[in-house]
Amino acid sequence: MPEIVAIWRESLHTILDRYERKKISTWLFFPLLFLFFIFLNIACYWWAIYTAFPHYMQTHEASHYVKLQIPVGFFGALFDSLSFFITIWIIKRALAASKTSEYVFHLSLDLIIAIVATFWVLFVFTLGGWLISLWENAPEQLTTRGAKYTSRAVQAIQDPIGRENAKNIYFGLIMGISAALPTCFHLLLFFSSIFKKAKKAAVPPKSEGSSHKDSTTSD
Repeated sequence: MPEIVAIWRESLHTILDRYERKKISTWLFFPLLFLFFIFLNIACYWWAIYTAFPHYMQTHEASHYVKLQIPVGFFGALFDSLSFFITIWIIKRALAASKTSEYVFHLSLDLIIAIVATFWVLFVFTLGGWLISLWENAPEQLTTRGAKYTSRAVQAIQDPIGRENAKNIYFGLIMGISAALPTCFHLLLFFSSIFKKAKKAAVPPKSEGSSHKDSTTSD
């Protein structure tokens, strides 16, 4: 295990060094990163809509869901951009840790970001829907929308295998893809380290005798 963590740490250090060397100036990097997350959140939104609730686009509320992509993309990108820089800070703290337990603990903090993202999605759809209602001159109560989405979340927890609840859980998972990227990245590096360790162990080391024989033959 220590050797796997050492390979994992080395891979993470290499990627961080590349990021630090190749990142463009901050004034341009942040807008590009923000735009990337906007498009990613909107893409996840439409993916979730058309795979979980395609009938929404066949009702009189279709225009509402089209408009809703704007606040979903913007507020989702705001959260993801902030979590990106938090992740960079976490990685630097992890690489500075001397103990393996401290290293793993720091990287596991990204799981907290993924959990917080779940509540952020509820907030985005509550606030975003309320803003769209103002746009459509049919204002709703912010607290009413909040209660509706909170109720859906509670029902999903109480009965996760229910047809509508399963769809809502699936919808939330798709919307949380961008927030889960750091965790998926760390897991990918971890399994890659296991593969590299296994590949290294499968290659038999050269014995001193064979090395001496080779040198004698060459003479």
